[in-house]
Amino acid sequence: MIIKRTDSSNKDFQDLVKLLDADLAIRNGDDHAFYDQFNKIDMIKNCIVIYIDERPAACGAFKKFEDDTVEIKRMYTNPDFRGRGSATTIVKELEKWAKELGYKKAVLESSLQQNEALSIYEKSGFQRIPNYGQYIGVDKSVCYEKLL
Repeated sequence: MIIKRTDSSNKDFQDLVKLLDADLAIRNGDDHAFYDQFNKIDMIKNCIVIYIDERPAACGAFKKFEDDTVEIKRMYTNPDFRGRGSATTIVKELEKWAKELGYKKAVLESSLQQNEALSIYEKSGFQRIPNYGQYIGVDKSVCYEKLL
């Protein structure tokens, strides 16, 4: 497993995000357009791609949310590579990178339909919080935070 820090101009990151968006369109159904507006990847400076057997297997990113807080975004593992710890590795690497940059906390939003993701976040020590920002009042969203 190779972990690569990059940005959103990375083609492998972009290709994995396309797979993520296709999956979310199915899971979120009619609500996909609502979520999609908050998930643009242009100009994200902090992205990770994991390679397994030289193939892009998983990705994740963060962006500044508040002065001391990042928001984790665009987490995805290609189904061919699931069950190998990639998602947990990405979460740990994103946390490490954010800490190196001086951030103290991470927040994230996921949909209730993403049981695998919710399990990873909870296993990684994220605590459920009231929905924040644009997700307030959105019943299908669940939000988390973790002190870094």
